[in-house]
Amino acid sequence: MAKILLVEDDVAFGTMLKTFLVKRNYNVELVFSATEAYKKISSAKFDMILTDVRLPDDSGLDILKEAKSASQETEVIVMTSYAEISMAVQAMKFGAFDYVSKPFRPESILQTIKNALEHNSVQSVQQEEPVRTAEKKSTEKAFKGNSFIKGVSDASKKLNDYIELVAPTNMSVLIMGESGTGKEQVAKSIHSQSKRKGAPFIAVDCGAIPKEIASSEFFGHLKGSFTGAINDKTGHFQAANGGTLFLDEIGNLSYELQVQLLRALQERRIKPVGSNNEIEVDIRVVTATNEDLSQAVKDGEFREDLYHRLNEFSIQVPSLKERTDDLMIFAEHFLDEANAELEKNVLGFSDKAVEAFKNYSWPGNLRELKNMVKRAVLLTQEDLIPLKVLPHEISTAEKSEDDYSLFRNKNEEQLILDALEKSGGNKSKAARMLSIDRKTLYNKLKQYGIKL
Repeated sequence: MAKILLVEDDVAFGTMLKTFLVKRNYNVELVFSATEAYKKISSAKFDMILTDVRLPDDSGLDILKEAKSASQETEVIVMTSYAEISMAVQAMKFGAFDYVSKPFRPESILQTIKNALEHNSVQSVQQEEPVRTAEKKSTEKAFKGNSFIKGVSDASKKLNDYIELVAPTNMSVLIMGESGTGKEQVAKSIHSQSKRKGAPFIAVDCGAIPKEIASSEFFGHLKGSFTGAINDKTGHFQAANGGTLFLDEIGNLSYELQVQLLRALQERRIKPVGSNNEIEVDIRVVTATNEDLSQAVKDGEFREDLYHRLNEFSIQVPSLKERTDDLMIFAEHFLDEANAELEKNVLGFSDKAVEAFKNYSWPGNLRELKNMVKRAVLLTQEDLIPLKVLPHEISTAEKSEDDYSLFRNKNEEQLILDALEKSGGNKSKAARMLSIDRKTLYNKLKQYGIKL
């Protein structure tokens, strides 16, 4: 398996390119700066290096020189948004195998990579990904399918930081967010990073439990304690003993059950229905809601003391439209899952499909994206998902210039300046870094009186 070092300061693009290459069975390590690249080159041998020319701390040409100094067998392909003949000549003079200009489709670089590897007689069997059996794919993704996918956007980084901060503690966590944003996956991530990760994780949908049997569901019951109780039952609290109890849509609990839940959390003891004996439980409670619980408290619909007991630490899960840099990372992940489940081998998304994804507002968030990708994979008869298999509301969506997450940020002027500095004044690259088009960038430059 050919080993590739990818050096790219555009985090979203670098992550997507790495995912694309890994799916084709390349062993890829991704770094975002020249400093990280130098460390990798000094400590390991790579068959190939893909590097951007302009990096925050050094030039890609210097990385090229360093790589060739470490090993002449390492092939280097230089990527740049700057179509300058002089830089192409320099790159080739210093020993680069080839020079490619951005933007480019990931598929278009595959042949260049193959040629470079074959140039030094590296045996590459990764280029045509073998059609793996559904059984093998399912095994490989058995854990990944239920894992928490970390994004690279600012909103995702903040979310990830909060999870890592609170996970090792025993604090109760209230997870808030729109429907479909992945609140349960956040809860699972908190559990998997906690000291309780080896113990049970019990998820309960509070909105799906009938009021009449809610006490039995949470605390269990003894045989004969009520009509229909033909056997003893272990409740959710006891099932989660030693681990984490995740209560989804906590706002749907009846007032009576709120009282019982508060007592159980305070005393760490439960009493099954029909029993005179209490059972000690050691659990961590993580709850989730898409409602405004603080308003429910003000309206008298949710107990204030229970609200504060559950809300020792709160996490707001961002909507998908706030995580535009993560959109295709999630889409690629759901593509992998759909391929495994449907026994297909769709390689990716067409350019028009990607553009439609980015234009759409995704009101159903990750749940909508996952369902849509699965449907598209089922309908696709080609290597790439075409625009024609997407639902009408997605394929016909038009981009709103005011819908960029960047420009809902009060520090947008500074973000623009940072992007321009990082891009060396290249407006096309700055616009891409900001996930906007050139027209919008020019309008903002005019608005803020920024002249280059």
